[in-house]
Amino acid sequence: MLPQEIIRRKRDGHRLSTDEIAGFVKGLTAGTISEGQVGAFAMAVFLNGMSREEAVALTIAMRDSGDVLDWSDLPGPVTDKHSTGGVGDNVSLMLAPIVAACGAYVPMISGRGLGHTGGTLDKMDAIPGYTSQPDVALFRKTVLETGCAIIGQTADLAPADRRLYAIRDVTGSVESIPLITASILSKKLAAGLGSLVLDVKVGNGAFMEKSRDAVALANSLVEVANGAGLNASALVTGMNEPLASAAGNAVEVKKAVDFLTGRYRDRRLEDVTLALAAEMLQSAGLVSSNQDGIRRATEALGGGRAAAVFARMVSALGGPGDFTENPEKYLPTAPVELAVKAGQDGFVTGIATRDIGLAVVTLGGGRSHPDDKIDHAVGLTRLLPVGAEARSGEPLAVVHARTDAEAEAAAAAVRAAYAIGVSKPPAEKTVLRRILAR
Repeated sequence: MLPQEIIRRKRDGHRLSTDEIAGFVKGLTAGTISEGQVGAFAMAVFLNGMSREEAVALTIAMRDSGDVLDWSDLPGPVTDKHSTGGVGDNVSLMLAPIVAACGAYVPMISGRGLGHTGGTLDKMDAIPGYTSQPDVALFRKTVLETGCAIIGQTADLAPADRRLYAIRDVTGSVESIPLITASILSKKLAAGLGSLVLDVKVGNGAFMEKSRDAVALANSLVEVANGAGLNASALVTGMNEPLASAAGNAVEVKKAVDFLTGRYRDRRLEDVTLALAAEMLQSAGLVSSNQDGIRRATEALGGGRAAAVFARMVSALGGPGDFTENPEKYLPTAPVELAVKAGQDGFVTGIATRDIGLAVVTLGGGRSHPDDKIDHAVGLTRLLPVGAEARSGEPLAVVHARTDAEAEAAAAAVRAAYAIGVSKPPAEKTVLRRILAR
């Protein structure tokens, strides 16, 4: 069938067949369908949605547009996690080695940041020598020998997704739940996983600000993944404030090393990391209950095994052999540090989290466009959480910048993002909901 006929059928609200969807994705991958046609298709889906069957067909077709990895030679379950993105969210850096230390294999294929949310791959690129996009042979060798590898998407995995996403980004159709679902899951299915846990963020620093939208996305991801043969579950977690007390790239890597080695752990970050670890271990069949998963993950963390796995992974992918012992020796630092001082006494009653993320972007630590260069050294540290006591003249945060002018601009943005009140607000739950296949 002609691509314009498929577009017309979806435009008019009809359900597309598996063959129609597969044919369209084949043309999308081969380049025989124009950008205008791809954009029109994306907008038709954005406006009219897709049934579960259509979303499964789209996900599988995009998975099959390139290579599909096979980990059947590994002597243990293969699992992974995907986050929909937030601010101060460096969970992957701790989560992969924790789960690997418990006996699973975690081939974590991550993305770069765009907009106000940070990207796991950008954080790993802050480590000198680390090969974030290795060839398949090195990727497989690292996973086999260390238990995990955090890398970027290779050119041969789900290539249809790269073209479709780029066109969605410039045609106003990014927010379509079926297209988000297919984009995320096609890459995870191509990675050859046995199970997957989704971390769907909700709040003023998340892609989904409203609870109903986050739950709808989580349900879609879980149902389509299971429909495509991948065991999946989801946790909906809060993003009404930065997850950690740092936001940036090198500063978040330093936080991850501190977390793994026990030097310092932000409470909310620990809650989310352990909850996701327990969910991954349960979905991989390594524990029988959430409680047992929390216990196993905590033991791997407290006993130093997770830190050792992280160290081996960094070394195997080209990074320093003593990185976890001396992260300050290797991570880049910005020349200007500026404290963002509170203007009054009180308690932090709220944080405009998206604005915190955008402050990092304006420093050069994030992207406004996909081809923007990243400054790994800049960022924010010592971010006070909601509920913390603020004192006039004392820091709400510390800005790490290249110039005084950039530091002052970021400090103004951070100061404006903080709401200070006289009463301490009630604590919000971090893990809000667990979603399983229905």
